Amino acid sequence: MSESPSTVARLAPVAAGCGLAGAAVTVALVDPSAPGSPFPPCLFHVTTGLWCPGCGLTRGTHHLLTGDLAASLGSNVFTPLVLVGIGLAWLAWLCNAFGRPVRPLGQRLPPRTTAVALATVIAFGVLRNLPVGPLEALAP
Repeated sequence: MSESPSTVARLAPVAAGCGLAGAAVTVALVDPSAPGSPFPPCLFHVTTGLWCPGCGLTRGTHHLLTGDLAASLGSNVFTPLVLVGIGLAWLAWLCNAFGRPVRPLGQRLPPRTTAVALATVIAFGVLRNLPVGPLEALAP
């Protein structure tokens, strides 16, 4: 006989989902690039002057949530993929908490996927900092 998940185990992903929804509303309503924005700047960019692979994700999320896909991709081309990943990870957590086991994504993808994804993110981080014609479009 299997034990049902505890109330706390069920409430955690529900509470996190509420937090994600609240964060989404905040990002949709407050433009992160506006003067006086409450969002902190990227510490890596402030320290080095370089764009990290995550730079522009908050701005990209704002643009996506306000219906501007082109501006979202201009801020960070990975914005839609990152948001889908966050949503899928949360959904898997929620399903597992309610006794509907979901195999981790890492177990369902080919073994090389993680290495390819990591190499892609690193390459993107390097390429978006090169001052070469079309590559400059990768910077937020």
